[in-house]
Amino acid sequence: MTHQPAPQAPAASGCPMHGAALRSPTGCPVSPEAAAFDPFEGPYQVDPAEALRWSRAKEPVFYSPKLGYWVVTRYEDVKAVFRDNHTFSPSIALEKITPASAEAMEVLKRYDYAMNRTLVNEDEPAHMERRRALMHSFDLEELAHHEPMLRRLTRQYMDRFIDKGEADLVDEMLWEIPLTVALHFLGVPEEDMELLRKYSIAHTVNTWGRPSPEEQVAVAESVGKFWQLAGTVLEKMRQDPSGDGWMKYAIRRQKELPDVVTDSYLHSMMMAGIVAAHETTANATANMLRLLLDNRDAWEDIRANPALIPNAVEECLRLSGSIIAWRRLAVTDTRVGGVDIPAGSKLLIVMVSGNHDERQFENADELDIYRDNTAEHLTFGYGSHQCMGKNLARMEMRIFLDEFIRRLPHMELVPDQEFTFVPNTSFRGPEHLWVRWDPAKNPERADPSILDRPLSFKIGAPDTHEAARQVRVVEVRKEAEGITGLTIEDVRGRPLPRWSPGAHIDMLVGDYVRKYSLCGDPDDTRRLEVAILREDTGRGGSRHICDTTTPGCTFRIRGPKNHFRLDEGAAAYLLVAGGIGITPIIAMADRLKRLGKPYTLHYAGRSLATMALVERLKRDHGAALALYPKDGGERMDLPALVAALPAGGQVYACGPDRLLSALEDLTREMPEGTLHIEHFASAGSTLDPAHEIAFDVELTDSELTLHVPADKTVLETLRGAGIDVPSDCEEGLCGNCEVSVVEGEIDHRDRVLSSAERAEGKRMMSCCSRSKGGRLKLAL
Repeated sequence: MTHQPAPQAPAASGCPMHGAALRSPTGCPVSPEAAAFDPFEGPYQVDPAEALRWSRAKEPVFYSPKLGYWVVTRYEDVKAVFRDNHTFSPSIALEKITPASAEAMEVLKRYDYAMNRTLVNEDEPAHMERRRALMHSFDLEELAHHEPMLRRLTRQYMDRFIDKGEADLVDEMLWEIPLTVALHFLGVPEEDMELLRKYSIAHTVNTWGRPSPEEQVAVAESVGKFWQLAGTVLEKMRQDPSGDGWMKYAIRRQKELPDVVTDSYLHSMMMAGIVAAHETTANATANMLRLLLDNRDAWEDIRANPALIPNAVEECLRLSGSIIAWRRLAVTDTRVGGVDIPAGSKLLIVMVSGNHDERQFENADELDIYRDNTAEHLTFGYGSHQCMGKNLARMEMRIFLDEFIRRLPHMELVPDQEFTFVPNTSFRGPEHLWVRWDPAKNPERADPSILDRPLSFKIGAPDTHEAARQVRVVEVRKEAEGITGLTIEDVRGRPLPRWSPGAHIDMLVGDYVRKYSLCGDPDDTRRLEVAILREDTGRGGSRHICDTTTPGCTFRIRGPKNHFRLDEGAAAYLLVAGGIGITPIIAMADRLKRLGKPYTLHYAGRSLATMALVERLKRDHGAALALYPKDGGERMDLPALVAALPAGGQVYACGPDRLLSALEDLTREMPEGTLHIEHFASAGSTLDPAHEIAFDVELTDSELTLHVPADKTVLETLRGAGIDVPSDCEEGLCGNCEVSVVEGEIDHRDRVLSSAERAEGKRMMSCCSRSKGGRLKLAL
């Protein structure tokens, strides 16, 4: 993991810095790093996430004198700004970041340029009225109609250069296909590609760039012509608005809702829609291919298992998305990340920086196509202004990658090429992307039938269950009676992801999927260790693994992932384990010992012979260790242990339900966050539609209301509406699908929340929990 300096809490006054000469609008000193920040040149243009590493570490919200904006860089702060579109107005999202010169304004006036509000920069309530009125074309079923055309176009363009051996993918394919798809989606007849490309770049520079006074005039000419062309095309469509296409649908809706879908709105959306649906996807695809070709192991893994494509696309969007920042206007005095922001302040919220935040994504600067929470990235925004076309973009990028992996698996980047970008604050993609290959090795020359086997991808967020890596068993050992220890490594001997105490992996062996905590050395990136209890009365998974696994066996794993994290800032620690629950606890003990933290470890089991890792525990944690073998008459005095916990101490426990329930009762009156537990068995989360009730969920961030039928979970309903919610086990065990509840009575069915958290009613697991009756309001 890249070392990060310890976060520094902002001062109580709301000033993050002291002692500098320059001052922000609040009078707070401006740090030297903030004073030097320039988004138009230098490090930000080379690598915006890296350029803001200093900010994520010590000054996550800062004022930039050169830009005149407050810059927000951490994941939670960026998400918080997106969530509250009433305090943080999107009205400046399309405002020219560099004021136009008088000459440029005259040019735009000559073209009657009158760009109005669109879905991107419109305030409430008008925004959601129009969004609801025009959402139909973005339904998952509607988007599916574009897939055959996109597949056909991709193959036609590849046919043009497949035998050349070298191509600039941006010029020869990646710019034109998304433009054609954008026009098709809008219902626009295909126009002059090169002209529209020129206009689209001009629009980007005009809005988010810093052109010189001379350049502003030329840019204004192109923008004005773009505006006129958009109006001309719109008028043609008005003559016959029948048929497919978002703009044609909008014209038809205008007849029903003339006050919502206005003439000026349609003209502005025509122009903005071409840019939104075209340029961002073209850039994102170029970024993706550059990233994957530069990380050959990932490319080869996708070749071997194309089912990884959706997750790989999402990880590329996280690590190197095409939309790197948006802008907001604070309409009232407020605070972001503990920093005072005055009313009228402009904010640059840098999503790509949030996507590299180690607080949200482990090993955040690394490409990991197996990452289980990559869909939590902010590239598409969040809340009511989240990108409407995200699932169309995903579809395009997945098909592009599938075709390249299938037809040009031996493709590579041309060495030593220089990547250039249009200088601006918010959109990023290489202007050219040169690749090369040996045409004699094209697979279709030997097997033309590969073109007959395209993959079909489910539209929407990726299913992380497909993101499983192949591993090999290095060692099988007996950890105790009935407990088998396994050491595993990557099948190609490559490093495995780093993990933290409390993490687990999902093992996919035969037809079984089972979760096992990691209990080895987190610093050993070559190998992972687990200990598995053979359960005679279980569902058969542990028996199969323990009875059939031998050195050299291969299977797949998902993860590592951690829903049982160790807070390293507590004053003291009580670690409690029962039976096989010792596996995550021993990793925590190892970490606390290394940190020099005070801890005690209490481990109970049926007998010493059946208790795993005992010799290692005695060797490494003898002074802090207490063992309680039941056959020796040893009993754990939980009330005494909890009573002895020092102020500010925390309890971490894993084991049988009766042990965890007892700890919940004993810590009920203690400060929130004192007890941390992990279950490995669900309480039963399968729906029985005959006994369930249907209900509505109101999404306060997205300003939508959805109906949850008796035969569907909240999670399934949210996904069906295009709302991305991460999930993992979908049994109420991991906590990954947690959503915040604003209002309503919850029928909790998970094994994650404590009794106190359930009574508070502020959180629920969307995979299994439901309403007790009536509407739920969720912060989504």
